[in-house]
Amino acid sequence: MAVSITEKNLLGTNTVGLSKEKSAQKRAKTSILSTGKIWRSPISWKITLAVFATILTVQVGIFGFTIQGHEQGILDRMKQEARIGIMQAIPAEENTAFMQSPIDKTEWSQLSNSTKIVGLTVYNSHDLLMLENYGDSPIVQIHQAQDITKTYWSADGSFYEFTLRPFELNARPYIIVARVASTNVLDEKIEYAKQRMIIFFLMASFVTSVLMLALSRWLLEPILFLRQSLLSAANDAENPHLIEPPFKTKDEITQSINIAHSLILENAKNIKKIKSAAQDQIYNLAYFDQLTFLPNRTLFLQKLTEFTAGEAQSDEDHVRRAAIIILDLDHFKDINDSMGHNVGDALLKAVGKRLRAALPETAVVARLSEDEYAVMMPLSSSINNSVDVAERILRVIRMEPFKVFNENFQIRASIGVSTYPDHGHDPNQVLKNADIALNRAKEEGRDTLKEYTADFDRAVQQRFQMLRDLRDAMEQDQLELYFQPQFDLTNGEIIGAEALLRWFKQDNSKEGGSFISPAVFIPIAEQSGLIVPIGEWVMRKACEQAMKWKTETGRDIRVAINVSGAQFQQSDLVAFTKQVLEETSVPPHLVELEVTESAFMDDIDHTVLTLKALHALGVELAIDDFGTGYSSLSYLRQFPIDRLKIDQSFIRNALNDVNDASITRTIITLGRSLGLKVIAEGVETKEHEAFLVDEGCDEVQGFRYSKPIPYDDFVAYVNKYSGKLADFS
Repeated sequence: MAVSITEKNLLGTNTVGLSKEKSAQKRAKTSILSTGKIWRSPISWKITLAVFATILTVQVGIFGFTIQGHEQGILDRMKQEARIGIMQAIPAEENTAFMQSPIDKTEWSQLSNSTKIVGLTVYNSHDLLMLENYGDSPIVQIHQAQDITKTYWSADGSFYEFTLRPFELNARPYIIVARVASTNVLDEKIEYAKQRMIIFFLMASFVTSVLMLALSRWLLEPILFLRQSLLSAANDAENPHLIEPPFKTKDEITQSINIAHSLILENAKNIKKIKSAAQDQIYNLAYFDQLTFLPNRTLFLQKLTEFTAGEAQSDEDHVRRAAIIILDLDHFKDINDSMGHNVGDALLKAVGKRLRAALPETAVVARLSEDEYAVMMPLSSSINNSVDVAERILRVIRMEPFKVFNENFQIRASIGVSTYPDHGHDPNQVLKNADIALNRAKEEGRDTLKEYTADFDRAVQQRFQMLRDLRDAMEQDQLELYFQPQFDLTNGEIIGAEALLRWFKQDNSKEGGSFISPAVFIPIAEQSGLIVPIGEWVMRKACEQAMKWKTETGRDIRVAINVSGAQFQQSDLVAFTKQVLEETSVPPHLVELEVTESAFMDDIDHTVLTLKALHALGVELAIDDFGTGYSSLSYLRQFPIDRLKIDQSFIRNALNDVNDASITRTIITLGRSLGLKVIAEGVETKEHEAFLVDEGCDEVQGFRYSKPIPYDDFVAYVNKYSGKLADFS
């Protein structure tokens, strides 16, 4: 079969790659098991010294027993030499007198000169009568039969005395006590000890070397190899670089190495699986609505952006158009309030399912918020009008009631329509125009559709008026901070409070004005950039009041301050935070900055630098509304954050919706695995609290404990609080 040049190149490349890999593994094995590396190992020296010392100690112990025998052998030799000299001095002929010494003075003189004998006493063996004494008088004296076996060695080792009995004198009838000079015994013992120690050292070295060669092959090399494998796994648990064991023998050590390799590889596999599952879960949280499993706003905008980007590169003569439709269920809140969230959630699923089934595959159907859906559908020759698409959707919603839990619900919807590129070339602008049209549909009675037109600028003017009023409110100090307590689930202590901005807009009404919802004025402030000075005011005010309540309550209570995306990206947040901490003297650890995921995902490098700089100031950092945006785990682990804050929408539905419960559980597990605290907001009932306790959540806040309250009420609340969560009904 013919092989192409490309295939040959690939084969050659693969062969070279495999060869290099094998060569690298071989070098690695040689490096790990080299003799030099083994002897540089601390355990090798420990074993060597232990073995050498043990062998040497045993030999020295044995020497302690043998030295006594050697000493006695020297004395016995001296006795034998003296006996031979004495026997030569005694005449060979038989002496029958028995009453005179067989050795005269002449013989004694010769004997003392030729031997080490320095003293001699001769006794008659019959009646133990001393016959003669020559030289130094021996200490040993014979007075009775049991004295015959006595010996004596002087304390300083200078002389040794012993007795020669008749059988040792060839049956001569005498008993002779001899004293010999023994100063040489100590020298001989020292020389003997030197020789034995040299022999012991050589034997210990030889045995140790042989034993270490065996241990290095059967024990040390496998241990060092196993250590290298464990280090590889510790350095990179997900992708450990393991080398195939080179050991051929099958014993407990090599079995342990094989088991360790299996566990390391299995651990790496599990880590990859967990990370993959977590990434999938985060991806689903980021791009899909967890109730209907439709794309969320992020993915919808991404699809719209992809469409517009592809259209920008297309031929001008074949401009593709798309209908952008936003649908909002009329009076859905009433259904939620009257029937419960479980019914409302089931209804939302049913609406999403019906929309998806009624539209072609080319259409993108998304859920943007609680009861708001969006559709992006490319127009074609058969359907070339966005209003036609919107009317079709309206008919789908109206055509028959939705049956949920054996109840029929006749749903009505308001729809806003815009067309790309007729109503804008920017994806966000086209979507915004559809939203403007939706607001007009709601204003004009709902259950209808409106297509965006230029005269909808009146709504924009209204927003401008709101912006002007908001600027006036800042100048006239009409903004105020409310505080919602945060609790430690383990001990019930108040550990923090979230600072929430409130605006009481004054007017000429009987009440003197009304509160403007943050959901109304905060988006306007963010769009205009006014959120930056507002955010700075909030931070300074919150730190001042946190320092004040520290004095009034005597407690260290952390203040959580929301930081908007615009404030995070546009202002010098780090420098301003440092300035506020210095001006207010509030301890940095009692300040927490809460930032939503979407606020810092546009520029990750800037985000990491900013978060690290803030963390260096000592303040705590939290990701707010976690689970509603998108944070890649690879990014999340780079952020020096202290806390994840679970969005209240998940907590509210956690008891009735397995998906929300699963998301909450996943976020708590993720936070625990990353060493972060997890706080849940929106805790409204005791059942919510019990669920969070079971799942291991750390902290909570919500209406179950307190709604947001003004500063004075908050101080009174703290001073009155008993410290027990169980007291809340």
